[in-house]
Amino acid sequence: MSIDILQSKIRKLKTPIMVGLDPTRTLIPPELLADCEARLGVGLEALAEGYCLFCKGILDALKKTVPAVKVQSACFEALGWQGVKVMQEVLAYAKKQGYYVLLETMRSDVEHIAALTAESVFEGLDIGGERTFPYPCDGLVLTGYLGSDGVKPFLPHLQQAEEAACKNLFIVLRSSNRSAVEVQDLLSGDRVIYRAMADLAQRWNTERVGKFGYGELGAVVAAQSPLALQELRKRYDKLFFLVPGLGAQGGAVKHAAYAFDRLGHGAIVCVSRSVIGAWQESAGMDYPEAAQKAVEKLKSQLSDHIMVL
Repeated sequence: MSIDILQSKIRKLKTPIMVGLDPTRTLIPPELLADCEARLGVGLEALAEGYCLFCKGILDALKKTVPAVKVQSACFEALGWQGVKVMQEVLAYAKKQGYYVLLETMRSDVEHIAALTAESVFEGLDIGGERTFPYPCDGLVLTGYLGSDGVKPFLPHLQQAEEAACKNLFIVLRSSNRSAVEVQDLLSGDRVIYRAMADLAQRWNTERVGKFGYGELGAVVAAQSPLALQELRKRYDKLFFLVPGLGAQGGAVKHAAYAFDRLGHGAIVCVSRSVIGAWQESAGMDYPEAAQKAVEKLKSQLSDHIMVL
């Protein structure tokens, strides 16, 4: 099972941390971008190449420390086709390096569009009799707030008998943006909205439970919502949690710890800018080394609250 692969990687490294590859122009070291522009000229191609080299540098630096990465499609798509091409290269490189790879789109849609996305990302495309995977990854982040039409086409891919073909979905329950309270914390009958979404996620979760006790469908719950994390961890014991909101977004490590079970399983925290942008606060340190130091610091902070057994 794919979720077991993720949990096993976490246990091996004793590091329940996923690093988000969310590159922007301001996060690329000036000398790296200058070199790309000297070779390719000033423009989208050089910036995309800068994203590619930057992400590969991060992946090389963290491969013995971090079990998983999340690639934010919006950062790459913002550069047009050059960015999408680079994103495909980064996804493939991360898989080759042995990471569990999550692709974040935050997008779900009407059924036929969702089915097209599921085929492209999870099933692969039949091109000339050969199966091609444009976006190699182990899982996908979706928002389920459009309802089941945007989720159900992905569910069969969570139940593949062959381990290599089995994929994960992470459904957004409580996001880390400030305005999430305007919708996700509203009451709907006797439940808040994020609880209603959690009930749907529980229903969508497959009956297959891995050796660590979790199904292939997970949930995104922000560290800024400690009460939600406590409530949801207690009520939905088969959902694996992805916890964003630490670092640059101000979430507390002690609150993120509520997502884990008593064995330190069942969750992974996700950080991006505080790791990939750590070089900006580290005078004289190159960006791969700064990223490594930032991960080690967060790992130490987490160990004050949880122990991965």
